[in-house]
Amino acid sequence: MDHRKTIGFVFIDGFADWEFGMLSGATADWFGGRAVALSPVLGSPGSGSPEPGPLRSIGGFRLLPDRGTDLADNEDLDAVAVIGSDKWSDEDAPDIGELLKTVLSRGGIVGGICAGTLALARAGLFEGRKHTSNGPGWLESRIGRYVGAQFYQDVPYAIRDGHVVSAAGTAPGTFATTFLEAVFPEQAAQVAEMRQLVGREYEAGEERA
Repeated sequence: MDHRKTIGFVFIDGFADWEFGMLSGATADWFGGRAVALSPVLGSPGSGSPEPGPLRSIGGFRLLPDRGTDLADNEDLDAVAVIGSDKWSDEDAPDIGELLKTVLSRGGIVGGICAGTLALARAGLFEGRKHTSNGPGWLESRIGRYVGAQFYQDVPYAIRDGHVVSAAGTAPGTFATTFLEAVFPEQAAQVAEMRQLVGREYEAGEERA
């Protein structure tokens, strides 16, 4: 049996290419974990729904998910990261609240970046928790008033409050490092090194500007 810590990445059509690569790659290559791609499928849990089909990213790349989002298929998850897509704003966006709340209830880490934060807001995970997204009022403009809205933080980097991580779509670097720090607390030194590497890129860019 594979005992590596496992992060499930939830994708839907139109997912953002830049929001997950640093986190998924570092999980597998630097931290010895396992990254699996999930996507909701039509039909109710346990209904024998077909496997999720290929998805298209904003850039046009195809992704074939490993599994759906049913609880029975994801008992091995230590964490879930919901990747952004404009389709999370749709009224008929997939409801993955049960999966998110179940992983959180067993001590796992749940995160959302960009429009992926809508799934967390809909599930009520921002109740009593500091969080962020794509700007003040952005979540309300998509889904109306949500539980925990008063705890919104207008910051350009990822926020962690307990076992919940959130970030704007412009913060994939701090989303990755903050998420990894939560999932792999025993590898804090490795996370700190990764933060330094990410920071050096931006520092060098500012010096050339």
